[in-house]
Amino acid sequence: MTSAGNTIDDEDTFKILIATDIHLGYLEKDAIRGNDTFVTFDEIMKQAMQNEVDFVLLGGDLFHDNKPSRKTMHCCIEVMRKYCMGDRPIIFEILSDQAVNFSHSKFPWVNYLDTNLNISIPVFSVHGNHDDPTGTDGLCAIDLLSCAGLINHFGRSRSVEKLEISPVLLQKGNTRIALYGIGSVPDERLYRMFINNQVTMLRPREDEDGWFNLFVIHQNRSKHGATNYIPEQFLDDFLDLVVWGHEHECKIAPVRNEQQLFYVTQPGSSVITSLSPGEAVKKHIGLLRVKGKKMNLQKIPLQTIRQFFIQDVTLSEHPDLFRPEQPNVMLKVMAFCQEKVEEMLEEAERQRLGNPLTPEKPLIRLRVDYSGGFEVFNTMRFSQKFVDQVANPKDILHFIRHRESKDNIKEECMDFEALLSRPTSEVLQLRVEDLVKEYFQTAEKIQQFRDSKRNTAEEDEEVQEAIIRAKAHRDHRDSVRDDDLNLSDEPADIAVESDEESIQQFRDSKRNTAEEDEEVQEAIIRAKAHRDHRDSVRDDDLNLSDEPADIAVESDEESTSAPTIRGRGRGSRGAIKRGRARGAASKSGRGGHGQKGSLSSAPTTKSIMDAFQASSQRTSRGNTPKSYAEEITIEDSDSDENVAFLKCSRPKQKLTSLSASKRGSQSQSFKGVCFDDDEDEFDPFKGTRQQRR
Repeated sequence: MTSAGNTIDDEDTFKILIATDIHLGYLEKDAIRGNDTFVTFDEIMKQAMQNEVDFVLLGGDLFHDNKPSRKTMHCCIEVMRKYCMGDRPIIFEILSDQAVNFSHSKFPWVNYLDTNLNISIPVFSVHGNHDDPTGTDGLCAIDLLSCAGLINHFGRSRSVEKLEISPVLLQKGNTRIALYGIGSVPDERLYRMFINNQVTMLRPREDEDGWFNLFVIHQNRSKHGATNYIPEQFLDDFLDLVVWGHEHECKIAPVRNEQQLFYVTQPGSSVITSLSPGEAVKKHIGLLRVKGKKMNLQKIPLQTIRQFFIQDVTLSEHPDLFRPEQPNVMLKVMAFCQEKVEEMLEEAERQRLGNPLTPEKPLIRLRVDYSGGFEVFNTMRFSQKFVDQVANPKDILHFIRHRESKDNIKEECMDFEALLSRPTSEVLQLRVEDLVKEYFQTAEKIQQFRDSKRNTAEEDEEVQEAIIRAKAHRDHRDSVRDDDLNLSDEPADIAVESDEESIQQFRDSKRNTAEEDEEVQEAIIRAKAHRDHRDSVRDDDLNLSDEPADIAVESDEESTSAPTIRGRGRGSRGAIKRGRARGAASKSGRGGHGQKGSLSSAPTTKSIMDAFQASSQRTSRGNTPKSYAEEITIEDSDSDENVAFLKCSRPKQKLTSLSASKRGSQSQSFKGVCFDDDEDEFDPFKGTRQQRR
């Protein structure tokens, strides 16, 4: 048993140093900040040696560039050889199949078991998005260190369709750790894998509940898009602690996920890579102690991190100092900004006193909101006043302007209603790739539909021309008939014959399908309805009824030798619905779909008085003719709107297998962070009552 400060460590306690996003080589060519990453990495590994940790666990992005420079690689190897090699014995063992854990390596075993190496502090690491494998061989910078025997690279998978994570099983005394890891994967791809249940985390068969399950992941934790992040609820509920990399804001204090009942720690980056508020938080690394199913995380502040101060200023909030319409307002604004920068420099100097490891020049960022009518000024001239005092003289000031809200603005170019009307589950997994695929699938179906029917503008024009020719011929015939007062039915039949010939030619050109017949029938119905309505008005003006034509048709029907026609005789034209004749012609079976007859050999001619008399008799029998407007029914079955978009169904997500009530009744000794209630004996795994709650 060894004592270290306020902690007691024994042969059953794992001590693990946790760090993520070191970004070696960031701004290595900068005259002021070029060595910041190397100095901080040296401090991290020095903390590992001083605390006599069992191993170091890195959460990805050890390097900033995918192809680090020779200087960066040299400094990394120098630091790791300095602190990781030695004669100190390693007292934990590997229980899992190392050939599975390190199958991608030419040396598939942990480095401290290599007989040619003398390792005192093993380093386990997953790769991040900055140092991910690339090229035909799929190698990354961490693979170079792995081949050199300095790093144990785990959590790598070559499959892009599914992931099967096999843990590295570690044991020290009576404490057993199952170490899981996933190297950086594009967030959209990994999101889709989780949705489709293609991520499998294997568990030891022996005593599943006796292992402390530690998981390392390097993905977006905060939501950057519909699928451009990994929700914590996607992770398996048997985990105890999740080490989250990639996010640079330091949130190293473990936070409990109340749904999955595991803890999440986010160490953040060890170097400031962007001048944003998240990077201004104090940087830490973590010293994790695990004993059985209990854990304790100690925060270790980094002393070599360059100071960073950021402040926001809104000019419109200081009307007592300056206004846009005032003369020389720009000079007043410059003096105001200079005062704010000097205040931050004074605060940095006060905090740096007594800490010689902190770099001398801090990072300063002043964000100025100049909305409200103010103008910007030359930032380079302003920054020259602080060249010898700050580490970033080129970008001290950052002008921003919030857009003024505009009411009653409608987006005419884009319609979001269709997108917002989708189910929430569908929107969550909506991707650009899915939209593009859906678009082309729908376009292909519409094109196939159009090709099958040949519904082009030229064909529509042919239909219109055929109807126009038929109407013109009929109008010419009616004008001749009205002049001669000849009520013979021959011209009507001839007109029908002419109509039939024109339409038959159109049918032959359209390959005579059932759908094409329906289109022709509907076009004829509309043309006939308009034509007969016009004829009735004109004949009424001439005091000539259409009934003589009906009488002629009835005479033909009474004659047994008269063949049937298509129900197109004047007055006997019934309204057609889907190719079936209605009205007087339907009684004798005339007007059948696709049926064509010849002219009567002996057309009957009657006088006007006989025609009126016959009309009155037929009306008395209750056979009152109906107008076409009452009986025509047009069903538009050829509209492209019938082609519906395919909807992506969201697969059932993998949810927590245990109910909330069952989890609530379980003791924390089997899940998450465990604390003892005995206050008499000091234990590093104890916590406050607030933590127990």
